Amino acid sequence: MSTIAAAPATSRVSIRRARVLGIVFMALGFAAAWWFGFGSESGLDSTFGLNSRSSEVDLPPLALPSRETALLLAAICVFLGAIQLTRGFGKQANLILGVAVGCFILAFLVWAARDDSLNMVGMLQSTLLRSVPITLGALSGLLCERSGVINIAIEGMMLTAAFMGAIVGSAAGSTWVGLILAVLAGGLLGALLAVLSIRYRVDQIVGGTVINILALGLTSYLSAQILARYQNLNSPGRFPVIEIPLLSDIPIIGPMLFANNLFIYLMFILVIGINIALFRSRWGLRVRAVGEHPKAADTVGIKVLGVRYRNVILGGMVAGLAGAYFTLGSVGRFDENMTGGRGFIALAAMIFGRWNPIGAFGAALVFGFADSLQNTLAILQVPIASEFLLMAPYIATILVVAGVVGRARPPAADGQLYIKE
Repeated sequence: MSTIAAAPATSRVSIRRARVLGIVFMALGFAAAWWFGFGSESGLDSTFGLNSRSSEVDLPPLALPSRETALLLAAICVFLGAIQLTRGFGKQANLILGVAVGCFILAFLVWAARDDSLNMVGMLQSTLLRSVPITLGALSGLLCERSGVINIAIEGMMLTAAFMGAIVGSAAGSTWVGLILAVLAGGLLGALLAVLSIRYRVDQIVGGTVINILALGLTSYLSAQILARYQNLNSPGRFPVIEIPLLSDIPIIGPMLFANNLFIYLMFILVIGINIALFRSRWGLRVRAVGEHPKAADTVGIKVLGVRYRNVILGGMVAGLAGAYFTLGSVGRFDENMTGGRGFIALAAMIFGRWNPIGAFGAALVFGFADSLQNTLAILQVPIASEFLLMAPYIATILVVAGVVGRARPPAADGQLYIKE
């Protein structure tokens, strides 16, 4: 009886959401037309560069009429909204939402670059770089939550690993040694979270919060006491750019994908590797079974607590790799609270990606783009207050967590204690 009653309710929610999305598409279109189409003076062009600094092939820039291009993109949004309101896109609604938002953003960039130029390839490179810690953090959370343990300590793990990578890499004079110790530091905090959550049955949210507070306080104290006095311990260097022969010479995508530092390549390897391991291996089947129905997994001989311990420690190590990126792959030094909430954004990316490695990477690119956008607009001197530009990645996080892209179902046993009988 309850199933029959739930069906119409679900149908009503789907219809309501379809209508809301249609209105959103049309609102984006009208807003783009008003602000970016008619907001651009007639006769101006927007120029987009298609070369990076390391490009071997010199491509001519792409010049587009500002007003006409923005109006065309706005019309696409309105058209998609009309279709959504009349017959809907069904299961493709989220994809169409991405298309509509993409058209709105492109219209915005055309307006921002009117009578000016914007290096599109450089912006996309920046997007990929800024998505690295978010992707790795999302993979960390995914490994933990697929086994049933909530990990909100990603921020603390990343911050501790960033500090460890800087101080050890500087002392040893080797970025590799710094990277290894950073990963181990993340794994150690993962083990701490596992013990608190599994052995002592501490509330997982509380345990993760404690680790975040511990990491922030400890790294701030040690930074003031050690790194501020001994500057030589805060110069670990950075991993160099590795260019893959032939592939790095491909126009546009070559410099963007095949001329990067070690962390970019490790990110791609982990995204593909974890996706295959989770959905194509016996290990992944066991992890997903523990995350969905631990009691049933236990009855067929799977060691539930052992799987959870291993996954949380592995998740901590991946978060440690994400933290090492800040000091060994990006800045080349440690600064207090330098992760800047990226661990929490990574959690949003994991939810946005529906606990799937490929989806998490795609979501991280969205957040990376929002982060990169603020710098691009500052260079173009767009008349928007800098405070609003700094809010861009966090606004995107709020929208995702609020369920704008639809509800995502976590693993059924996520956050639930398991007591072996």
